[in-house]
Amino acid sequence: MERRISSATFPTLHQQAAGAGSGPAERGGGWQWARVGGRCSMRGFLRAAWRLGPAAARGRAGQSLSQAAAGGAEGGGAEGGGGGGSGSREAVERLVRAHPVVVFMKGSPAQPLCGFSNAVVQILRLHGVEDYRAHDVLQDPDLRQGIKNYSNWPTIPQVYLNGEFVGGCDILLQMHQNGDLVEELKKLGIRSALLDAEKDQDKK
Repeated sequence: MERRISSATFPTLHQQAAGAGSGPAERGGGWQWARVGGRCSMRGFLRAAWRLGPAAARGRAGQSLSQAAAGGAEGGGAEGGGGGGSGSREAVERLVRAHPVVVFMKGSPAQPLCGFSNAVVQILRLHGVEDYRAHDVLQDPDLRQGIKNYSNWPTIPQVYLNGEFVGGCDILLQMHQNGDLVEELKKLGIRSALLDAEKDQDKK
């Protein structure tokens, strides 16, 4: 039987992460939740993610293009540099397939530079996904245009699971809310942290 995560779980988890109280629309640690039909709205989620900012993604979450270049990341990582080939279809294909979870974003997981990119980081964080590749398109205009051409999708961020284009922030948020992201991560051998969190909630 397919198991779905209750949408009521999500705001509670967010509040716990931020040190907030029990109410669904409380402010705490920078989070403010706007509920629409029992779910957090896109506007509310983005506002909350932007306010929470880099502190929630500090340290371990993801690896940016610049960090990979500076830290000598393992194979398949993004060598950032340069030449005009960084935006070619072949180059983008290598990046997309270099890791099970790949994000093209503005900024890095530790320092997102737009609310939509930050929201993607926070969604992955809530699911316990910390091992992923993140590429900062602001560092490479060729890559920025190349990934749009590759996916035929005009905006950033873009999320890829197992080499397949999933979508941007709005689609990832929808998958987060309806439980589809849990199932997609399971296909990659990644157990969502929300499963354990909901189990703990049921015990209370």
